[in-house]
Amino acid sequence: MSDDIRPYELHVPQERLDDLRDRLDRTRWPDQPREAADDGLPLDYVKDLVERWRVSYDWREKEAEINKFPQFTTEIDGTTVHFLHVRSVEPDALPLILTHGWPGSFLEFLDVIGPLTDPRSDGGDPADAFHLVIPSLPGYGPAGPLPDRGWTVERIARTWVTLMSRLGYHRYGAQGGDWGSPISRVVGHLAPAEVVGVHLNYLPTVPTGDQAGFSLLDAERVAAVRKFLANPSGHTVQQATRPQTLSYALVDSPVGQLAWLADKMVSWADPTTPIDVDRILTNVSLYWLTGTGASSSRLHFDNTGIRGLPIPCPVPIGVAVFPRDLVPSIRPLAERSYKIARWTEFDRGGHFAALEVPDLLTADIRAFFRDLR
Repeated sequence: MSDDIRPYELHVPQERLDDLRDRLDRTRWPDQPREAADDGLPLDYVKDLVERWRVSYDWREKEAEINKFPQFTTEIDGTTVHFLHVRSVEPDALPLILTHGWPGSFLEFLDVIGPLTDPRSDGGDPADAFHLVIPSLPGYGPAGPLPDRGWTVERIARTWVTLMSRLGYHRYGAQGGDWGSPISRVVGHLAPAEVVGVHLNYLPTVPTGDQAGFSLLDAERVAAVRKFLANPSGHTVQQATRPQTLSYALVDSPVGQLAWLADKMVSWADPTTPIDVDRILTNVSLYWLTGTGASSSRLHFDNTGIRGLPIPCPVPIGVAVFPRDLVPSIRPLAERSYKIARWTEFDRGGHFAALEVPDLLTADIRAFFRDLR
């Protein structure tokens, strides 16, 4: 297998865009009863999204914006790995690998690239600069559908360790939310001599053991986690058990793909920090145009049973806690398994911190790694 790293530019053939427009023009809409119910995205909302996608949204414009960032591909463990590699102008910048989750993509991090690689440009300290490596999860976006199954968190983490070594980085940090959280922790576990620290904006923990002395807030969070575990999200159950059945809708209906992803990008975000509609459409377009709706959904199937379980990680960990995240982080539980070096509670933001509150996430990443360089 070649170790070559090849420059990459995102370019979707025009026939795929024409096919998308044709399919949107011929959408077959479901009914929606008049009685209000919290049973998914409202019909009128999805129709508005589709109308924007069909009429005024410009993929070529977004594609050009994406291609302003240097992108590459390489082959690792039998699959193509796509990644952004944005080096800082600061010579002593710390390498940092950022990992997204589902239903996101590498596009989540576009707003933090400038501030993290060039803090001087927004009034920050140049000593806080990073060289950024931002891979697409295997089976997501430009990485293309996967050739095989079995892409566990550990396998992805091993791929990231190989990628960082191939880039010549032997001292670096890791950061992630959603699936990026367990993957980043396993990176720290696999390469503790190289990883200086792991920063997370999502750290679910299973409430176990003695909880005497917990604060009222921590007790409330324990109750919220128990409720979540007892009633898992529908997408988790479907993708962890029957992803192939779902895949036929995801790769054949752009509106089906849109609703499946946008439902989470809307409901998991803080209503006070909503995600821009065009960002939602660009993320959905990436899934649709690369045909990765099916392969991305199998990540849940390949990793059934790891939710909230402690993952060995001996390096320092920083946690940014956003109030409207999917599952609350509970510090006393986290401290039983991890070396918590920084814990920051914010008053706004949800599950997609890099999209919703990039300024807060950037500042916390800088602060966490400041003493670990």
